[in-house]
Amino acid sequence: MDFVTDSTVTGRRFRALTIVDDYSRECPVIEIDTSLGGRRVVQVLERPAEIRGLPEVMTIDNGPEFTGKVLDECAYRKGVKLNFIRPGKPIENTYIESFNGRLRDECLYENWFLNISHAKEVIETRRIDYNEGSPHTSLSGMTPSEYAKNNGKILTAVIL
Repeated sequence: MDFVTDSTVTGRRFRALTIVDDYSRECPVIEIDTSLGGRRVVQVLERPAEIRGLPEVMTIDNGPEFTGKVLDECAYRKGVKLNFIRPGKPIENTYIESFNGRLRDECLYENWFLNISHAKEVIETRRIDYNEGSPHTSLSGMTPSEYAKNNGKILTAVIL
């Protein structure tokens, strides 16, 4: 779980909360808004958690949205361990960093967003294409959605 930042053509900045399952490489949600604090992060995480179950461990960086009391209390209540990467060591969260790099290269750098709604629409289309139309060699040539479905595991690392 991590954040990516971009802006609309008018210069209005927005953030995208990206969540990727370390096991299946599937991205169950990307939340986009101008502000995404700790309480909002918890609300976003609950959507995929209802469908997929809870991980044992969630790997995150040391951003204020992740180190605050709201996420800590939620993780404690749900029995999820928060695994904070060392400051300045994004390599310790490789799957989300790789995903965010591809999102930047294949979507954010390729599009001019007219407004936040347009950004949400374009990025959601990209998320679906990534999950359902992008086979991975590390997943035996399956897409992340196929792999998650065929292997029936609960998400392992990043979803509350």
